[in-house]
Amino acid sequence: MAAINAVTDLSVEDGIAVLTLNSPPVNALSAGVRDGLALGVGQALADPAVKAVVLICEGRTFIAGADITEFGGAQKGASLFEVQTAIEDCSKPVIAAIHGTALGGGLEVALTCHYRVAVPSAKCGLPEVNLGLLPGAGGTQRLPRIVGAQKAMEMMTSGQHVPAKQCLAMGLVDELVEEGKLRDGALAFARKIVAEGRPLKRVRDLNDKVEADRAHPEVFDAFRKANARKFRGFLAPEYNIRCIEAAVNLPFDEGLQVERKLFMELMSGYQSAAQRYSFFAERQAAKIPDVPDDTPLIPVETVGVLGAGTMGGGIAMNFANAGIPVTIVEVKQDALDRGLSTIRKNYERTAQRGGLTAEQVEQRMSLIKGSLDMNDFATVDLVVEAVFERMDIKKDIFTKLDAICKDGAILATNTSALNIDEIASVTKRPEAVIGLHFFSPANVMKLLEIVRADHTSKPVIATSMKLAKKIGKIAALVGVCPGFVGNRILAQRQREANKLVLEGAMPWDVDRVLYDFGFPMGPFAMSDLAGLDIGWVKEKSKGETLRDVLCEMDRRGQKTGAGFYDYDENRNAKPSPVTEKIIKDFIEKSGANPRQISDEEILERCIYPMINEGAKILEEGKAIRASDIDVVWQNGYGWPVYRGGPMWWGDHIGLDKVLAKMKEFEAKMGEQFKPSPLLERLVAEGKKFSDLKA
Repeated sequence: MAAINAVTDLSVEDGIAVLTLNSPPVNALSAGVRDGLALGVGQALADPAVKAVVLICEGRTFIAGADITEFGGAQKGASLFEVQTAIEDCSKPVIAAIHGTALGGGLEVALTCHYRVAVPSAKCGLPEVNLGLLPGAGGTQRLPRIVGAQKAMEMMTSGQHVPAKQCLAMGLVDELVEEGKLRDGALAFARKIVAEGRPLKRVRDLNDKVEADRAHPEVFDAFRKANARKFRGFLAPEYNIRCIEAAVNLPFDEGLQVERKLFMELMSGYQSAAQRYSFFAERQAAKIPDVPDDTPLIPVETVGVLGAGTMGGGIAMNFANAGIPVTIVEVKQDALDRGLSTIRKNYERTAQRGGLTAEQVEQRMSLIKGSLDMNDFATVDLVVEAVFERMDIKKDIFTKLDAICKDGAILATNTSALNIDEIASVTKRPEAVIGLHFFSPANVMKLLEIVRADHTSKPVIATSMKLAKKIGKIAALVGVCPGFVGNRILAQRQREANKLVLEGAMPWDVDRVLYDFGFPMGPFAMSDLAGLDIGWVKEKSKGETLRDVLCEMDRRGQKTGAGFYDYDENRNAKPSPVTEKIIKDFIEKSGANPRQISDEEILERCIYPMINEGAKILEEGKAIRASDIDVVWQNGYGWPVYRGGPMWWGDHIGLDKVLAKMKEFEAKMGEQFKPSPLLERLVAEGKKFSDLKA
């Protein structure tokens, strides 16, 4: 075997050249990999003893995509197009041997090979849409020529990783070879190709599928319509569809030109910049500067959950889904039965949609044990408390847990706002206490806000971060303060939304502006969905707030058919004249005059205080980095990923603009708009949140 460069080797075995890439961790298409590919194919072509070429990768995967760190930088080494041309125009058959994943640029390289073989566990995909992009190396033109427009649209707009067996069925892979014997299988396939004298199969020349699709142009608009809700606000899915339309309607080279033009538009736009930022932000959030990678972990093989309500049940499902046995404790049998029944219904609903088999439902239910006795927590490795948000109740529970749980067990609270240092103070082991703030519904929402108290030990933090990944969550470590990071920032938006309504904006005006910004729903629609009576007590209501009046009228949200909005039998919302009259009455009683409020003011009043509060959180050290705040808001509160997060958005629109507007609002409306000193300092120094070091 001869080394071509640091990451590529070439060997010849019985007339078959084996070009091997080894560039850990995922054989990304860095400059070295591209150079090695181009040189290797050139050497194999020049060797008269070589009859075919097998392209294979060492490590855990085939080429898993482009090297994202090179995006936006100067081109080094051979371009990807040069590599693809060398492969596609090679006069000897080139076979891609795929294991692990062939994603993005990796699949685009494989598509320029004349044949593709794979092990059954391999997966292929073009996930560029998740970075706000489209496949920019011919993938939008080649894929439809193999799988057809419909399947290409499904793959490219979802970014799905398609299993090898499905790839074989659609023609994306030519043959499956035995697991663990990829090299031997690929060599055997290459010899068969040579022996049979099969022609070079250039994907760019395949036209049967696109010609068939050309006769049915309606498939494109039908696909757009069917996915309109999912694609709302995003540019990349539409641009991917346009490229596939070009593949169907234009010659290959002209389609490539369309792909290139639209790729560059996306690449230079803010949406892709935001989505690429988010990709790295999620990975960065896992890194805790003062908790090294070699911090010892606490084995978590069994878990206890206190409370079988909506949150407790959802939390228990996360651990059962990961194969970890869970004991749920409730105070009363009927509450326990109700909670376990809800868990089963959730699993069965997933099974009805094809997400689980009946056997998997039973297997997961078998991991969840119900109990009425907290002493059953004596042997578990982790307890998560998920009961009412009252400090006296939490402290009583943690006093009992401290007495019951074994030494070394982690004691976690799911509180969304309470002081965890105060909760930990009633235990003899404050170092074992941590906040694990799951978001509702806990079995669905991706975010886990991990709250570090003053005495929480580094092993407890490291274990919690690792465990979050195991149960499929995206974790961000935050500090103790009222509302932590997510709810503390949410309070700013909620305050201004409520004030705007009492100044003359209607709830549906505020909701529309935030929905158009990209949120799944506005604050008032969200309140109606959750129920206006959460935390509301009829006996204590004095009709002092809009919510009080609505609840007193039994307008408690979607469940009663009326809240801020009126709802039909299908829970479709429409503006309510009843709510409008109540609002006008409130304004009149206050002695204020209602005014017309612009969409621009609504957005600035709701968003800029969030950015400012994030600056205060950073200043206080309650978040490690600005990107962690954005991770919290994207994954827990529906901030649109194509706008990066509140801190990224502040950087994008200009912190000077945010500061000027906050000062203007402060002068007009009071000190709740007082700018953070950090915001003022960054503007004075011409810096951004992204310039701050963790």
